[in-house]
Amino acid sequence: MRHIEPDQPGSEVEPSTTEERLLRENQDLKRQLQELKASARGPAHTGPPVNLWHPSGTAIWAIVLTVAVLITIGFLAGYIPLQKRRALIVSEAHEQEAALPRVEVVQVARSPQNSQLDLPGSIQAITEAPILARADGYLKRRMVDIGDRVRAGQPVAEIEAPETDEQVRQAKANLLQAQAELDEALANYEQGKSSMQLARITAQRWNNLVAKGAVSKQENDQYQTQFQTQAASLQSLEKAIAARRSNVAAAEAEVARLDKVQEYRVVKAPFDGVITLRNVDVGALVNAGNTLLYRIAQTATLRTYVNVPQANASSIKPGQLARLSISNLPGREFTGSVARTASALDPTSRTLLVEVHVPNAEGLLLPGMYAQVDLSYARANPPLLIPSDAMVSRGDGTIVAVVLPGHTVHLVKIKVGRDYGDRLEVLGGLQEGDTILANPGDFAAEGLKVDPVPQAQSPASGR
Repeated sequence: MRHIEPDQPGSEVEPSTTEERLLRENQDLKRQLQELKASARGPAHTGPPVNLWHPSGTAIWAIVLTVAVLITIGFLAGYIPLQKRRALIVSEAHEQEAALPRVEVVQVARSPQNSQLDLPGSIQAITEAPILARADGYLKRRMVDIGDRVRAGQPVAEIEAPETDEQVRQAKANLLQAQAELDEALANYEQGKSSMQLARITAQRWNNLVAKGAVSKQENDQYQTQFQTQAASLQSLEKAIAARRSNVAAAEAEVARLDKVQEYRVVKAPFDGVITLRNVDVGALVNAGNTLLYRIAQTATLRTYVNVPQANASSIKPGQLARLSISNLPGREFTGSVARTASALDPTSRTLLVEVHVPNAEGLLLPGMYAQVDLSYARANPPLLIPSDAMVSRGDGTIVAVVLPGHTVHLVKIKVGRDYGDRLEVLGGLQEGDTILANPGDFAAEGLKVDPVPQAQSPASGR
């Protein structure tokens, strides 16, 4: 019996498994037997087939037994390693199930004593006022413009007021007239005083003559009445003088007022500052007390208003240090102080209005700027701090998973304070030094055994 090698020509591709290879060899043996029988007959043989080789029963059983042995060997060679690999995988799976879950843990620590409080603020001028016209007329000249820095008392504009000039001349004329009337009243008083003196002397003389019986009482009564009339006339002249003096004082006051209005034709800066608004041009009609000429702001010191949340309101005190940073001035920090607080919370936003004064000697800060204000302050009892991922919100409240000394998980309810985004302040439920799961997720359960591993990177320090 010939054996055809797998790499001989005409042989087919080697089967992928041992069983198929044995079956293929069995078929090859059968095919070879048929070819031997066909070749024994020969091509010219026309009679009945001649059986050149008749295998005995022993040979057939030997062939069958050989095939069975080969099939058994191939089956065992493929099945046993497969079973071993499957048993190894199952064993490893059971070991993994029996092993404790490895989890990252962190220790609960306190926040730093200095609490950082960054809040947005709006910068404004410490003093800002409008400059209005105090005289009626036309703007004759403009001496400053937007952005100019001025000193207190510096002229900034001039108003042309011809009507005021006429009023001044009329007021001065009225003053001269009132003074003339006063002089006339004084002259009449002196004349009345002389007449009363003569009437008094005459009345005394006639009174003496009546006592001696030289004249009649009727004549004496006539002279006594004349004296009383002159005395009353003198009192009237005194009151006229007082009235004329009042008229003179009123005229003088009117002249002084108009002179002051004349001074207002030159408009001056009320304090040192910068012109932030110009509202009129030369030739514009201005009305006293109504027309806005300029707006001036004092920028040597600026004030910044900050709304502090209720949780930090009690920690802000006047005199406290404040640091300002401006986005368009990177690397620069401006130092100021808390000047005052509103001492009451806004009922709408629940915030405390705080005013911060900042020196601006260099003039880099401008009114209207947006600033970030750092109101850091020291806390007597800093709260505990944990990562935000360590907190789990469930139906029974906010909890964290504490790892006990026996590596057993214990779920604890906590009271959360301020939220910094990646960190949380804990006001109750934990103790400093407790070990908690960094990210418990949904698998954390009461009494769960774990293999704690310190977190690779500890969270950043608190504020």
